[in-house]
Amino acid sequence: MTFSETVDIRATPERVWAVMSRIERWPEWTPSVRRIEHLDRGPLAVGSRARIRQPKLPPVTWRITSFENGRGFTWVTRSPGVSVTAHHVIEATPDGARATVSIQFEGLLGPLWGWLTRRLNERYLGLEATGLKRRSEEKS
Repeated sequence: MTFSETVDIRATPERVWAVMSRIERWPEWTPSVRRIEHLDRGPLAVGSRARIRQPKLPPVTWRITSFENGRGFTWVTRSPGVSVTAHHVIEATPDGARATVSIQFEGLLGPLWGWLTRRLNERYLGLEATGLKRRSEEKS
């Protein structure tokens, strides 16, 4: 079960990446995140971990499994019976950038958990995409 949100942003891909990759600052621009703690030293990279606290959900630790500087990253969290993968991707467009955020539920209980939380997933992805757009388009 997969949920996805795409937004066109009138800002350079570099600007969008600067906002997206500063994960500890996400609570400033999306109400879907209360707090993110980068659990490792150094910049984001494959293997980096982050603990995320979101409204209506338990705190969860995510691990980056794919990372392309300036383009996006994928992180995964697992619990018994459920694997959740979230993708954050930026593409250049003639007018700026396009960002896609998505979340995929897998495992024995993944589809059930995705279905039970579908409205929350859709809402949070919408808030994240809208917040990323707004923050990226702000004048520096």
